[in-house]
Amino acid sequence: MSRVGKTPIPIPDKVKVSVEGNTVTVEGPKGKLSFNFHPDMKVVVEDNHVRVYRPTDRSFHKALHGTTAAIIRNMIKGVTEGFTEVLEIHGLGYRAAVKGKVLELHLGYSHPIHYQIPDDIKIEVKENEIHIHGIDKQKVGQVAAEIRAFRKPDPYKGKGIRYKGEVLKLKPGKAAGKK
Repeated sequence: MSRVGKTPIPIPDKVKVSVEGNTVTVEGPKGKLSFNFHPDMKVVVEDNHVRVYRPTDRSFHKALHGTTAAIIRNMIKGVTEGFTEVLEIHGLGYRAAVKGKVLELHLGYSHPIHYQIPDDIKIEVKENEIHIHGIDKQKVGQVAAEIRAFRKPDPYKGKGIRYKGEVLKLKPGKAAGKK
């Protein structure tokens, strides 16, 4: 069995988990999330734990088993603690500001970039960092990836938007190869 899939998922006191058909709904202090899992999987809520069962040992079912359990675990963590992704802006004159429900980015182009913030995501800008908060791990990661895609880090100078802690190996320029 999958180690991730066979481990029972504990349910904290403030969280309510319900299963109806192929839908798991998790409700907690920060909000409510639901997930439609594959019909082959069986999700059961028993004495403050969620368990995921698979019908066979085929590799497809093994993959679904671990993935379903991980998604449910992330949903429970999301409605209790939430998820945060931090992006860093590097570059002279590069800056960001939140104006209402729009993130305005100045990234060295001839025009500012306006990114519409989704309803269930909260974005804060602190100096050269963009903090993305939300209860859905997939959505927080997707928003961070979309913002990073506006100006990926340059491999020569390191300018652009990168994840906090992302290590860039800078390439040498043309002059570095000559002796």
